[in-house]
Amino acid sequence: MMQKSKSSRNPRKAKKPKGSPTLKEPQGSQAPKKSTARQDSRDTRTDRVVRKVTMKPGTMLNPVPVVLVSCAADGKQNLITIAWTGIVNSEPPMTYISVRKSRYSHELIRRSGEFVINLATESIAEKVDFCGVRSGRDVDKFAECGFTPVPSDQVSAPLVAESPVNLECVVRDVIEYPSHDMFVAEIVCVHGNKNLFGETGRFCLEEAGLIAYSHGEYFGLKPRPLGRFGYSVMKPKTRRRIRREQRNSRKRR
Repeated sequence: MMQKSKSSRNPRKAKKPKGSPTLKEPQGSQAPKKSTARQDSRDTRTDRVVRKVTMKPGTMLNPVPVVLVSCAADGKQNLITIAWTGIVNSEPPMTYISVRKSRYSHELIRRSGEFVINLATESIAEKVDFCGVRSGRDVDKFAECGFTPVPSDQVSAPLVAESPVNLECVVRDVIEYPSHDMFVAEIVCVHGNKNLFGETGRFCLEEAGLIAYSHGEYFGLKPRPLGRFGYSVMKPKTRRRIRREQRNSRKRR
């Protein structure tokens, strides 16, 4: 059952007394700088100080996932593209989506208390974008984009067959904010394309061609990982084994 919940001054700079000497640092040394409210960072590639530019508060957390959320209520179904989503708990698996109050999908999710998160890929990126700029009040997005609705196992909203991974979700809480409402939901069932499972049974999600959204643009994820969780403290023997497995996997593709 859904529950609803609500969500220094800068110190004055001391004036320098007239006639006070300017101290020069000895050549080849650098005096420690005092801590300030805005600190410079250092570019390790060139060892140069990188200046920061202060901007007004905004939603500048990037990149973020791109997902296609399907929902249904009272015989009507719709798709909406969402970038504000993530995982909030592991046991039980919990996720969330933030939806603007004026959206048609917001109305359907509030009435049904269910939705499906469908991961987006490069092959359907343009259609996913379309679902984010057109309203379900005016167009049937499934029909317009040629997406195939597939009945879910545990929720009323359909899966999108063209998505490689589908997460069936049941809303457990709604947190209201001024522009958006956050639907916190439990993931009750997960579906994955069979062709993404390797010979050993491992789910090879890196081969799905997933995309991300960053500062107004869509980007494909690099197929080769920089490393896996914990690789910074990995034993050399384990590191060599993983690299060998990755090389063999690339050869089989």
